[in-house]
Amino acid sequence: MPIPTSDGIAAPAQPSVSPRVAIVTGGSRGIGRRTVGRLAADGYAVVVGYAGNQGEAEAAVKEVVTSGGRAIAVRADVADEHAVAAMFDAAEAEFGGIDVVVHAAGRAHMAPIAELDLAVLDDLHRTNIRGTFVVVQQAARRVRPGGAIVTFSTSVVGLAFPNYGAYSASKGAVEALTLILARELRGRDVTANTVAPGPTATDLFLDGKDEETIARLSAQPPMERLGTPADIAEVVAFLASSAGHWINGQVIRANGGII
Repeated sequence: MPIPTSDGIAAPAQPSVSPRVAIVTGGSRGIGRRTVGRLAADGYAVVVGYAGNQGEAEAAVKEVVTSGGRAIAVRADVADEHAVAAMFDAAEAEFGGIDVVVHAAGRAHMAPIAELDLAVLDDLHRTNIRGTFVVVQQAARRVRPGGAIVTFSTSVVGLAFPNYGAYSASKGAVEALTLILARELRGRDVTANTVAPGPTATDLFLDGKDEETIARLSAQPPMERLGTPADIAEVVAFLASSAGHWINGQVIRANGGII
């Protein structure tokens, strides 16, 4: 319907502009939590996916809403295809569609290959390999044109630290999916990239490490510090933006220059 102006001439009605919508798995803590806030600051409505920590997920939502944004929390085991489909359904029902999927949920375990409990290996791969596949499968079906899919690996895939065999193997699988997914999205105007952080000061990374180990890892990058969740969230936000849309099918080693 035309809208009357001050001079009495009817101006055409302006179409309503829906916000861009992002799903962030692992959004209750660490890199995922910081990514939620960063994307919300860019104007995204955000679905905070979480596995079990409802309190932290709701706190992440509250931070967004208090800052004037829109967000909801949805619980989903990323390896459960029905739960993940329901999370995507919730995003579409609440916000009208999905433009960006950031799959930050993951599991880590360090042990020598010769000593690793195979039950731990199965759990690790269920989350990191199957979980990634389940999430990107839904993303490939539902992300709107102009959108982006961002998954997570680790720079350890290239650095080959001892005790990281099982974890690196699971993340190597994520990297193997990346270019294939990008090529399968041909004609959709949707990008697929993987971010591979180096040592980053998250609870997941710091857990079980003594001060000597942390100091040694902090000294490895030329910048002589650990990465922060904010460092990684900035990379994700760039890949999700129009400015980063020509980057596709890549693994971005966000590690401060560790070789």
